[in-house]
Amino acid sequence: MKKHTRLIALLMALALVLAACGDGDDATEGTVAEDGGLICEVTDVGGVDDKGFNASAWAGAQRAAADFGAEPKVLESQAETDYEVNINSFVDQECDLIVTVGFLLGDATKEGANSNPDQSFTIVDFAYGEGEIENDNVKGLVFNTDEAAFLAGYLAAGVTETGVVGTFGGINIPPVTIFMDGFVRGVEHYNGIKGTDVQVLGWDPDTQEGSFTNNFESLDDGRAFAQSLVDEGADIVMPVAGPVGLGSAALANELGTFSIVGVDVDGFEADTNNSGVYLTSVLKRIDNAVFDAADDALNGEFTGELYVGTLENEGVGIAPYHDKADLVSDELAGEVDALRDDIIGGAVSVSG
Repeated sequence: MKKHTRLIALLMALALVLAACGDGDDATEGTVAEDGGLICEVTDVGGVDDKGFNASAWAGAQRAAADFGAEPKVLESQAETDYEVNINSFVDQECDLIVTVGFLLGDATKEGANSNPDQSFTIVDFAYGEGEIENDNVKGLVFNTDEAAFLAGYLAAGVTETGVVGTFGGINIPPVTIFMDGFVRGVEHYNGIKGTDVQVLGWDPDTQEGSFTNNFESLDDGRAFAQSLVDEGADIVMPVAGPVGLGSAALANELGTFSIVGVDVDGFEADTNNSGVYLTSVLKRIDNAVFDAADDALNGEFTGELYVGTLENEGVGIAPYHDKADLVSDELAGEVDALRDDIIGGAVSVSG
């Protein structure tokens, strides 16, 4: 009997010790529900392995899940008709946060949010107008990528040997054309300072007209549109078209006559088959923005306040020059760094 009593006492003491350990360092990572929680992503048609913004959002969701003991889930949309279906599937699973990726999911996300006021959503590349969301349950994640693309345009103008650079988009929507606007304005800024006449093919920010593949999937289109720009003299091309741009990079690798400016993520790191073709990439830190939204959702601090990524808060930026560093003189690299500071400080406007 005494042995039995001592065993009970020992087990109780051990339980207290383990409970005390649970209140230690791990508690600083946040408190989540007992079931661990769910972070759920709905991709656009580019898929989670697009080596771009879907993949970046997924990386943020996975990191948040790992840090906070939650489970990450993803549904890949094969067509636009899947957006609403996938969102409703995750609503039924009672996810702590549903991450919808891309401007094209704007309507489906709004419908899902207004129909399910207790469900938290965050959407990449979309900001709703006043009154469109009936409850404070959608956090828009938008990025001033024109600031970073301005730097990439200035860099491209300083590197080109033909005096011609080019760009094309996937679909003519604001999250695409904002890259193209900044890129062209950056080239124009270089021309204004240096007295040069570097031309940009594929986009006119004044008329908002240019070259678009009208999809985000076809690698063949990526090859064809890049080849067209190269045929017109471009030796640097910036595809703003998700996985389509991988086709452009593959062509650049085969021909060895032009460089690529990547978008969303560092192409050198993401597109390992063609890493050597990337002069730089215009970065959107979607991963960090999704991580922060998931952190708030899991810890009961979620709000619908809009997030805007800028050069100043490091929500956007440009990637290192990697294998193309020899093309960038120390003087040009210094000018790009100084230009970044001027944009942040307001001395230079990226809108022309």
